[in-house]
Amino acid sequence: MKYHPIHLLQINLDFDFHNYKFALLSFFTAFVVTLITIPPILQVVKKYSLYDVPDFRKEHKVPVATFGGVAIWAGMITSLLMWFSFSNNATIISFMFSLIVLFSLGVMDDLKNLSARYKLIIEIGLATIMAIAGTRITTFNGVFGIYELPLSAQYTFTVLAIVGITNAFNLIDGIDGLAGGLGFMSLITLGIFLTLCGDTNMALIAFALAGGLLAFLYFNINPAKIFMGDTGSLVLGFVISIMCIRLMQVNNSMQHPVVPHSPIFVLGIVLIPVFDTLRVFSLRMWKGKSPFSPDKTHIHHLLTNSGFSHAFAAKLIGLIHAFVLMEVYWMKDLRQELTLFFLVVAMLVFVLALKHLAILKKTQFPKKQFEDYELN
Repeated sequence: MKYHPIHLLQINLDFDFHNYKFALLSFFTAFVVTLITIPPILQVVKKYSLYDVPDFRKEHKVPVATFGGVAIWAGMITSLLMWFSFSNNATIISFMFSLIVLFSLGVMDDLKNLSARYKLIIEIGLATIMAIAGTRITTFNGVFGIYELPLSAQYTFTVLAIVGITNAFNLIDGIDGLAGGLGFMSLITLGIFLTLCGDTNMALIAFALAGGLLAFLYFNINPAKIFMGDTGSLVLGFVISIMCIRLMQVNNSMQHPVVPHSPIFVLGIVLIPVFDTLRVFSLRMWKGKSPFSPDKTHIHHLLTNSGFSHAFAAKLIGLIHAFVLMEVYWMKDLRQELTLFFLVVAMLVFVLALKHLAILKKTQFPKKQFEDYELN
């Protein structure tokens, strides 16, 4: 058998265009609706001065319009109303209810800056509802010798996963184009693999949100004209968390699973936001601070604090995310513990590499010179 010299990047997927017909319709519907919705939102924001005002922990220097998440939501919901097969299934009802609550929560937070504790309580409640409705992590597929989980453990890990991933995407939404770019790649991956597993209806949700995100990114790429706000990031993280659990469920129910070790695979899909959140929380607690205390220590801050632009930071982290997505699929047949070890080591290497890039930037461009360089 002849192997490509860059065999680590080889991905072999069976692609049947017929299976993706409605996925494409869902994607483009959301894209168009979001694209035409953002300009009116920008006008409303300007009229009522609904800007995200800079402070010590934010990266932007001038007020920027928020509520981009409203446009993303509008695109996704319009697309689902047109192409999604709704039913009286408890999972679908719970999911749609949760989306409405999260959307409302995000809008209120963007308007009034709700307390983190209040948002966390609501997120835990919604995660519990989804677990009761049947969207649960039921098995670890043999990771560290753990297979079927007791019911109490299923609820515990499911709630932790949903709340954790939701907040991880909320926290990584710190620079132009980053959360949207990572979310877009993750959703496309989830949509493709849900379709390969035969769950084409749920895959439409992933493709619809991805379409809305792509249109949003047109306005969010540095320099951003609008932010998604908590309205967008909370919905984004929540949808990705539910799609990850759903992929694990349908994949494990197949006679011949598309992904042999789905828990590690879905971890790769959310690895950067989740790893970064755990790293930052650990560093804060190590310093005797609250894990929720705001600072500028996230993965993108490793670059922007040293003078790299938002555009460069978002593209570089996006490339790392793409690499992880490809590699976690390539390693799907390896022992799960080995794959998990590789993912953790890879992220540690990436973080150290980003820190060294920052040192290189400081060495080559002293702060004053770099500011002059950027202006020119």
